[in-house]
Amino acid sequence: MSTSPSQSHVSSDRVIIFDTTLRDGEQSPGATLNVDQKLTIAHQLARLGVDVIEAGFPFASPGDFTAVQQIAKAVGTETGPIICGLARATAKDIDAAAEALKPAAKARIHTFLATSDIHLEYKLKKTRAEVLQIVPEMVAHAKSKVADVEFSPEDAGRSDPDFLYQVLEAAIAAGATTVNIPDTVGYTTPAEFGALIKGIKDNVRNIDRAIISVHGHNDLGLAVANFLEAVKNGARQLECTINGIGERAGNAALEELVMAMHVRRQYFNPFLGRPTDSTAPLCNIDTKQIYKTSRMVSSLTGMLVQPNKAIVGANAFAHESGIHQDGVLKNKLTYEIMDAQSIGLTDNQIVLGKLSGRNAFGTRLRELGFDLSEQELNKAFVRFKDLADKKKDISDWDLEAIVSDEIRQVPDAFKLEHVQVSCGDRATPTATVTILTPNGEELTDAAVGTGPVDAVYKAINRLVNVPNQLIEFSVQSVTAGIDALGEVTIRLKHDMGIFSGHAANTDIIVASARAYINALNKLYYALATTTTKAK
Repeated sequence: MSTSPSQSHVSSDRVIIFDTTLRDGEQSPGATLNVDQKLTIAHQLARLGVDVIEAGFPFASPGDFTAVQQIAKAVGTETGPIICGLARATAKDIDAAAEALKPAAKARIHTFLATSDIHLEYKLKKTRAEVLQIVPEMVAHAKSKVADVEFSPEDAGRSDPDFLYQVLEAAIAAGATTVNIPDTVGYTTPAEFGALIKGIKDNVRNIDRAIISVHGHNDLGLAVANFLEAVKNGARQLECTINGIGERAGNAALEELVMAMHVRRQYFNPFLGRPTDSTAPLCNIDTKQIYKTSRMVSSLTGMLVQPNKAIVGANAFAHESGIHQDGVLKNKLTYEIMDAQSIGLTDNQIVLGKLSGRNAFGTRLRELGFDLSEQELNKAFVRFKDLADKKKDISDWDLEAIVSDEIRQVPDAFKLEHVQVSCGDRATPTATVTILTPNGEELTDAAVGTGPVDAVYKAINRLVNVPNQLIEFSVQSVTAGIDALGEVTIRLKHDMGIFSGHAANTDIIVASARAYINALNKLYYALATTTTKAK
């Protein structure tokens, strides 16, 4: 069997960045992405410089299989990142992952099985002896499909260390080239996690044949700190997500890890066997792509970035205190430990307006990381022209909102044709809404509500007749000014799960209606798919 691609060119003085935004990140409630959206993000992750893209869980659904396959084909080139597919430690899962990954020049199968006693007893209903038998058998099966195999002992952070050592040794002996240590429930503290990695390095006899990776959740807000401690103790791959999105409280945030190692390079250099004053980057990430990537993921998933979020939050480089402002004006280093431009943050305003042509529009979108089909470009250009008639200065943020609004749409089951509202401090908020149904019928209804948006949603609900519960409604100004483009994000709850909807418009009522229709379309298609499968 040939040497793993990741093993053949990686030395111990560099940190591998494994991005799982498209797999674990997408598991955030309401953050479901379609194939086109995943492909758009995957292209941007490649530009960002991640070493590995975990593109999805191929066996989980036909959509995930197709997404992994398309990303493997379009992004998994010889010069591109390793494309990884997740698989449980079963032959069917592994076979599906191998098939989906076939187009990739560099493919990795990531298989996993829990090792903590609580998971063994209550979830797997298996003994330690059974796990020790399954792991090498399934790792060897994956190895027969691809050269690069990663194994994860799920819930390693709460596993018995001695048993964990045995499992990892068996996995490596069977062909695992990376062993990933997950803090699946975000339970450990930095000192504990660092000691866990050190224990593995000291006690797993064949550990020199594999790269130690870490994966961790942020339930106690310690994921990034845990990972940095892991690096100091020998971990050389970090599994993370853009903006830290993921299950529950999310994953370790890629941008925080990368910039921590960038800003504090002199501190981390000795732990990677480098001279303290070495200026060589600790990873392959192009930091100037960070902000652009963060914006894209936030826009396409609907997972808004909190203003005080480290690195990419709106307030990350803002100063309101007079003392701070005075210091920064005299010397940025007084209150800023990194340059905003180092993450690609600028106040760039593009020179596009209502007289701009389609070619200039398309060129700027490609520069922003969007590679649209002809049909998507045409639709986005129509939206751009409409906005240009209403708004004099159009920023990159406006363009991102327009394009994201187009490419994240599911097929129109219900289509918003018309919305009109009447409201005021002495009037009852009333909305009239017209929609096209899946069978092409045009329906109109009116409703009153506590406010204009509430009235619009009540009218839509009566027309669509798909039961749901609105659990989140948020409005964000995409750009500054009275003519700002407003972006609305909503989440609907249903027995089938949580469905998000997003839309942007200079009219916030129209954006609210479109966002609601977007979410309802996702729910409608989920219900239709379930009904089809049942038949």
